[in-house]
Amino acid sequence: MPPRSGNILIVDDEATSAIVRAVCRRLEDEGWSTQVVSKEEHGSADDMLWAAVAVIEDAAPDGVILDVRLGEYRDDQFKGLDLLKRIVAERPRLPVLMFTQYSQGVERDTVARSALQVDAPVEFIDKLASPEEVALRMRRLVGAEPETIAIGSRIVMDNDARAVLVVNENGEMEPVADISGRRFDILRELTQAWYRSPGNVVPFGRLERYLEGDDTRASLRVRIREIKVSMGRALGQALGANDFIVSVRERGYRLLPPREQV
Repeated sequence: MPPRSGNILIVDDEATSAIVRAVCRRLEDEGWSTQVVSKEEHGSADDMLWAAVAVIEDAAPDGVILDVRLGEYRDDQFKGLDLLKRIVAERPRLPVLMFTQYSQGVERDTVARSALQVDAPVEFIDKLASPEEVALRMRRLVGAEPETIAIGSRIVMDNDARAVLVVNENGEMEPVADISGRRFDILRELTQAWYRSPGNVVPFGRLERYLEGDDTRASLRVRIREIKVSMGRALGQALGANDFIVSVRERGYRLLPPREQV
């Protein structure tokens, strides 16, 4: 399902490029509306900057995707940071995702320092990142968690209903009755971390907060095992140690979508 309704402003001198168009499509597929300030429409980097300021004032976007470089001239190399500084000064809670094509070297260090020094919801991402990763990072900055998250092709986490649903052999969605209470809270933490970035590890401490007693680590192992047994039963397949929820030594747990049955 789409995220909460919202609009995203994209400021990029290459707005007609395949990269930017793919990002726009992905955001719109997920329910966002997008507005682009481009070089094609506004000309110089300075004109783009002032056009973006006007859009932010008039349209009050929920987030901004901002290219660090707003032109081909050397003076435009970090022009996007000028806009970032203005946003931080005037609208410090407006989420900004910085697009950068500088993968390494002095330029990357400059971008990193400029983005991380501000006390605001600002992150930067390589411009060659997938549209899916851009959308996920934007969600995290804006704080728009989806109502439901699909885990593979057969599992759906319904956050609002506090239920986990599985597609049965007839193609119908059925709730997994055993996944409730603390088990649901633990699985939701793992699912949301995986959704934000596949491979994310949820630390033991973050999961143990849902448990009580003297040995929460042992209790967590039991709850994880119970979740896997319940999900395996619902899916009709055995889930081993390296399936679905995986222990990462001395760090925590991470989620893996279950293997597709052939």
